[in-house]
Amino acid sequence: MPFTHNFDDIRPYRNEEFPSVLERLLNDPLFINVLRSMNKSEEELAHMREALLSTKTIEVFQDKFVVPMINQILATSSDGLSMQGLDDLDKNQRYLYISNHRDIILDSALLNVKMHASGFSPTEIAIGSNLLIFPWINDLVRINRSFIVKRNIPVKEMLASSRHLSSYIRQMITKGSDSIWIAQREGRAKDGNDSTQPALLKMLNMSNSNGFFEGFKELKIVPMAISYEIEPCGNEKVAELKKRESDPNFQKTEKDDLMNMVSGLSNQKGRIHIQFGEQIDEEVLLHIANESGTNERMRLLAEHIDKEIYRNYRLFSNNYIAYDLYFKTTKYDAQYTKEEKESFIELTHKRLQLVNEDIEDSMVLWLKMYATPVYNFEKFVQ
Repeated sequence: MPFTHNFDDIRPYRNEEFPSVLERLLNDPLFINVLRSMNKSEEELAHMREALLSTKTIEVFQDKFVVPMINQILATSSDGLSMQGLDDLDKNQRYLYISNHRDIILDSALLNVKMHASGFSPTEIAIGSNLLIFPWINDLVRINRSFIVKRNIPVKEMLASSRHLSSYIRQMITKGSDSIWIAQREGRAKDGNDSTQPALLKMLNMSNSNGFFEGFKELKIVPMAISYEIEPCGNEKVAELKKRESDPNFQKTEKDDLMNMVSGLSNQKGRIHIQFGEQIDEEVLLHIANESGTNERMRLLAEHIDKEIYRNYRLFSNNYIAYDLYFKTTKYDAQYTKEEKESFIELTHKRLQLVNEDIEDSMVLWLKMYATPVYNFEKFVQ
């Protein structure tokens, strides 16, 4: 069934557009410099250019270039990626995955690589326009199934943009061919607190022509949790939090975002786990629908998604160690060894040396970032 709106300004590129986009990329000096920075010799660059030009579809591009690249990142900067819960989903259904958000690129990229290996169609990925700081980034993400969430636009344009985005997501789920991944909030969790913004749910509801129950039922929402044993950009997040403490008006630059993307790919991440929660069922939606007031319904739905994410977040020894250190307790000492604690403390000091801020204050923020998932599990799930 065809879409009822034109979404050319935000949708991913299609196969018929791929050759011209690829040519544009290969003629972009900045993109070539990025390839060169990956330790590519001029001979290797020539071979890669030739291989890319012989690629005719997005699917082949992802199989030949993207999947091997992500697997290489995993091999060099992680101790492996695991995933559970996919067996409970239907390969022939389209879902809206609402996920916690820890790394700019990897969260959704790892999901798609793992789903690809499991025989599922890749998802379309929401990405903020604030990250598209160069034309080559815009082109690259849109041939990798990303659609654009417009950020930093005038207030008078925001409502129309949100309706447009909402319509796109709903039509993809109900009439399109792919599932959708979207973060539960604008921006990554900097303090370890994975919290769904009710504003996201209000945006999704803008395209709803039915009641609360029917509108959210047809979106087939599946909460999803991604957990990193070692925060990919932990020290960068602490540094940003410190800057915001000293300057409430602090704003990240485009260079900051770009450096965070690079750091997330290259920094050590330890073990990584993706866990799908249960699709939000009719009973939950009916219960929430009986509440009066849109704001209260959105709050309760956000709370339900949060609980699913907290329940499915994989807690590593680092989380329990940080909790005990942060709260000055031995509550979870059975969850880790002396060697694991020493290793985490060594990692902490090594990473915080890069923050260039007060080490004691930075230590508090670092420990809180790792301890918060344990606290949230205790408070909202147990």
